[in-house]
Amino acid sequence: MAYTTIDKPSATAFNTKLYTGNSTDNHAQTGIGFQPDFVWIKGRVAGGYNHNAFDAVRGVTKYIRPNGTGAEVTDALTLKSFDSDGFTLGTDTTNSEVNHNTKDYVAWNWKANGAGSANTDGSINTTATSVNTTSGFSISKYTGTGSNASIGHGLGAIPHMAIFKRIDAAGYNWFVYHRSLGAGKFSVLDATNAEQSSTSIWQNTTPTSSLITLGSDGGVNASGGTYICYAFSEKTGYSKFGSYVGDGNADGTFVYTGFKPSFVMIKYVAPNGGVGSWHMYDNKRIGYNTENDYVQANTSSSENSDTDQIDLLSNGFKCRATGSDSNESGSTYIFMAFAEAPLVGSNNIPATAR
Repeated sequence: MAYTTIDKPSATAFNTKLYTGNSTDNHAQTGIGFQPDFVWIKGRVAGGYNHNAFDAVRGVTKYIRPNGTGAEVTDALTLKSFDSDGFTLGTDTTNSEVNHNTKDYVAWNWKANGAGSANTDGSINTTATSVNTTSGFSISKYTGTGSNASIGHGLGAIPHMAIFKRIDAAGYNWFVYHRSLGAGKFSVLDATNAEQSSTSIWQNTTPTSSLITLGSDGGVNASGGTYICYAFSEKTGYSKFGSYVGDGNADGTFVYTGFKPSFVMIKYVAPNGGVGSWHMYDNKRIGYNTENDYVQANTSSSENSDTDQIDLLSNGFKCRATGSDSNESGSTYIFMAFAEAPLVGSNNIPATAR
């Protein structure tokens, strides 16, 4: 059984918030359970709503779009503050992507440690690194050198997934390191591309408990470029970063996580080109099996409720479809998952199925 010190993630580490926009100023979202440091918002309805990501290291009112290659945008009408139990939105009249009147949104929230401070472990000193070592999550901002380098992530444990974005210039993808791909490969968050091989991203060097190694590729380390990195280290009973092979069966592949998932993101990576979207599921939208609707991290498309892809169980998730999105026979998928509750916590209370 999996034991953890994070008995209630929704109070200390990760939680999903559903809300309806109203286009008014100071629209507060409460009930998250903690002051979030990384807030990822997506409009659920039709109309082409981009994803918007905010974090405490870059500061309020500044967003980047996980489904695009644009630079960071500052808009005082978007997320105005990170609060003790949530966050507050402005009128959002510029793009209507986080607070449009009567529109439904989902916000995924992670806890780091506020604005953070410089990390000097690597050859590049980060401008700031905000770290939650208990939950294994850090946010780092740094300036690239254009030469092989390293940055400190502050986790005190090996990162199993890390997401990078250049934020000072447009035209740069979101580069993803994942333990199941290895340091010689990467994936792209804002695209459907298959896994790709490169030595100029991570220098074919696995991250350590203190450092992430960077090559000279402009997506992670251009001279003078400004970057943000979201790094995750797996914690027993709370988070899981792994892979599985689909079986093409409606009574499909079961993936053990050791906890009752509250969030799962899945990406098809191989073979047959490995082309597929990043599918995002959580325990709040609909919120029961078999109704687990998804949105796609790489598109502005609305929430998809046509095909139920996975069930969220007390100890993992189970594929319920047969296609390439999540369970094509013989195909490989990577995933990241966070807990609603551990299978068994330090309080010895077992999780229950939905």
